[in-house]
Amino acid sequence: MDYRIPNIRHLRVFVEVAENKSISKASEKVFLSQPAITQAITKLEGMLNASLFQRRSDGMYVTESGEVFLMRVRRSIEMITEGVKNAIRLGGGKGQTLQLVQMLKTTQLRALIAVSEAHNFSVAGRNLGISQSALHRAARELEDLLRIVLFEKTSTGISTSKAARALSKACKLAFAEIRQGWDEVNSIHNREIGEIVVGSMPLARTSLLPKAIIELSRQFPDFRIKVNDGPYDDLLYHLRHGDIDLLVGALRFPSPSDDVIQEELFSSPVAIIARSGHPLCRAKAVDIHMLAEYPWVVPRRGTPTRSIFESAFTEVGMDVPSRLVECSSQILVRSLLMDSDRLTIISAHQVQHELSLGLLETVPYKLAHSSRPIGLTFRRSWKPTKTQYSFMQLLRNG
Repeated sequence: MDYRIPNIRHLRVFVEVAENKSISKASEKVFLSQPAITQAITKLEGMLNASLFQRRSDGMYVTESGEVFLMRVRRSIEMITEGVKNAIRLGGGKGQTLQLVQMLKTTQLRALIAVSEAHNFSVAGRNLGISQSALHRAARELEDLLRIVLFEKTSTGISTSKAARALSKACKLAFAEIRQGWDEVNSIHNREIGEIVVGSMPLARTSLLPKAIIELSRQFPDFRIKVNDGPYDDLLYHLRHGDIDLLVGALRFPSPSDDVIQEELFSSPVAIIARSGHPLCRAKAVDIHMLAEYPWVVPRRGTPTRSIFESAFTEVGMDVPSRLVECSSQILVRSLLMDSDRLTIISAHQVQHELSLGLLETVPYKLAHSSRPIGLTFRRSWKPTKTQYSFMQLLRNG
């Protein structure tokens, strides 16, 4: 599905017609002719492949599809309005927010997002499929309209101001709302071709996600599920900017940001794991000093499991072992363990297959504070579609 973002003015027209139930009354609000408003509504209906209004003798009334899309459009416009307000404040501007929002163009906001992500006009132009000159013109038009600095040249490319980053984030979230509205309209017409983008952390890849994905695909075979792997900080950034809908995996405490919600599903204990036949697996008793004598492969700093590893030594007054390999790849961790005497600390769920085959073993040492809360992380403002919510329920039900 090609999610084209409609002209913002067309979206405003749609809202005004819905609220006034009249093209003529809406015309007075948006300063467009009645034929222009009719054309805008027709274009929106063509993009959505659905009727948004019932044309009656006493006015224009939104259809079921129109009601669903209207909710998303209102949320989208609210997000853009708040983004413009914050950008003006951060940029030291003095423009009137509502008047500026009325003059914005979708091409300008798409240009802002593209340049903010690429930090280069040439790359951003290629990403959007337009010429560099056209992109440059749209970006500068937005800067002139808001009367604040958005872009600055640097030795490495283009730098974006705080104002630009605030507005870019708001616009990405607003465009995500439009895409969800599109999905919901399709769902009403039995065209279940929406999607959910999931940020996956290690434990989720081996236990939670596969079962939920298989079941959702059985129920909605045309619904797309995209799974993104990566460091937690990167996944969180893309979640907060609308590129990812949902994170699944270890939760962070305290909460990483006020604009996200964390929901715990279960608690997963971690254990010390080694190759089959490792000397410590045959020891009658293992103490912390014995653990310190071996090299380790551990998650990177800042992860919950790394904190458990370090606290095991620091809480008894010992230095954290220095012979460390930092690695987030479960495949590489397994290879390093099986071909050496290295130890790792990991949830037993993640290596259950290797444990059941006898390739790896659990070292008999009880860790303190060894449970990690596992669950869902999503934007506080996110309103999932029905199918996205169904996927969350599958994850909740395990």
